[in-house]
Amino acid sequence: MLNVVVADDEVPAVEELAYLLSRDERIGTIHRATSGAEALRALEENDVDALFLDIHMPALSGLDIARVISRFTHPPAVVFVTADEDLALEAFDLAAVDYLLKPLRPARLSETVRRVMQLREDDGGEATSGMITVDQGGMSRMIRLDEVRYVQAQGDYARLHTAEASYLVRVPLTDLQQQWSDLDFVRIHRSYLVSMTYVTAVKLSASRANVTVDGAQLPVSRRHLPQLRSMLESTRIRPQT
Repeated sequence: MLNVVVADDEVPAVEELAYLLSRDERIGTIHRATSGAEALRALEENDVDALFLDIHMPALSGLDIARVISRFTHPPAVVFVTADEDLALEAFDLAAVDYLLKPLRPARLSETVRRVMQLREDDGGEATSGMITVDQGGMSRMIRLDEVRYVQAQGDYARLHTAEASYLVRVPLTDLQQQWSDLDFVRIHRSYLVSMTYVTAVKLSASRANVTVDGAQLPVSRRHLPQLRSMLESTRIRPQT
């Protein structure tokens, strides 16, 4: 279980986040702080796995705290919780595990807890690994590669689909297939590259094949069908012989 610190200079915001975290069985002790100084004190006095920090706190901001703990030998994971979208790049420069926008959504918070758990299981691997930069509406955004459900070819461009949005990148689908070959992305069609992590159903037949990702049915071409079949067979559960 994760022991966490929740820090925000607004008490209702602290209580709301603490309540949402308390409903997650992966969360253990929750320490509350209404200032940056209190957050650091809680960190000094307790074993803490993750900090959920508001960015805009007076005197000692969430970014200030992240800079302080970045010098620790084994720093806890940092998650920023804010209504400000403009500081995402700076936040990820400080190795933030995630950047949550208010108002909080329970499903999105649950995904953040999963990321923190995964980071801890990986023995403190780089928190910024798997981050990619995309452009949207004249703004650069940082998203995690493991948020990408599937990629759709659009000429010399590719559209990355996540649970919340899609992002057009100036990279051909074939290039992404090569760059992400060591991950769980599989080419299923000349127009689609999918993350097998998010495939919830596969329909294979002589005349037609498709996979379901986030409710979307994506076609599987005959050319790419053998590779998909091979992957399915490698993960099939069989009785012991």
